Amino acid sequence: MESAVAIRRGQGRIPLGVKLLYTAFVCVLVPYYWHDYGPTNFLYYCDVALFMALVAVWSEKSIWASMPSVGILMPQALWMVDFLGGFVGLHVTGMTAYMFSDTIPLCTRALSLFHFWLPLFLLWLLSRLGYDRRSFWYWTVLAWVLMLICYFLMPAPPAPSDNPNLPVNINYVYGLNEGKPQEWIPPLAYLGLLMIGLPVCMFLPTHLLLGMVFRPSPSTEEAAAQSQPSVLC
Repeated sequence: MESAVAIRRGQGRIPLGVKLLYTAFVCVLVPYYWHDYGPTNFLYYCDVALFMALVAVWSEKSIWASMPSVGILMPQALWMVDFLGGFVGLHVTGMTAYMFSDTIPLCTRALSLFHFWLPLFLLWLLSRLGYDRRSFWYWTVLAWVLMLICYFLMPAPPAPSDNPNLPVNINYVYGLNEGKPQEWIPPLAYLGLLMIGLPVCMFLPTHLLLGMVFRPSPSTEEAAAQSQPSVLC
């Protein structure tokens, strides 16, 4: 069993060039984002996923690639569609409108293209490291914590006129409109609906699909083996 796990880990190693290139990108992005958006921008799921992937490429532990995959693959697929539609003036969701805004520096918007390729990179990591079946629960708890922080501690929309790039409505805890909070149900009811709806409608289907497509990670197999009762001969 141990030798099989070791072989799989050897096959799943991330090339050093990939590690260095990805690390360099993160090192460039962080100061740009900090300057243009401020530190609270890193509370977005996609930014959290970016940092988790950095841990994944260096630690080569599947959990760090599996968790963000559960959390962002479906939303980022919508981002891709909306972004491509923006070139022909057809924003499906409006979530990428900022990519076409002149108020945000072009370099910063170019860096934001990671929203397009990061999901593909995560899938590549899973192909190398396997999928950790514990990720649905781990990411769900993390998402709940982030939602509560963003609702109770971060500003609601709209952004102030003197700082239009200030992140507001982070992770859409106030509704899908960046211009104003939703008004069709009480704010806390919406938050509760979001905390239930995202895991059920997005995280769980993604988890089930990833579990079918990718082999279990060594960590998953080890946990499963330890949970089996020992048999005395």
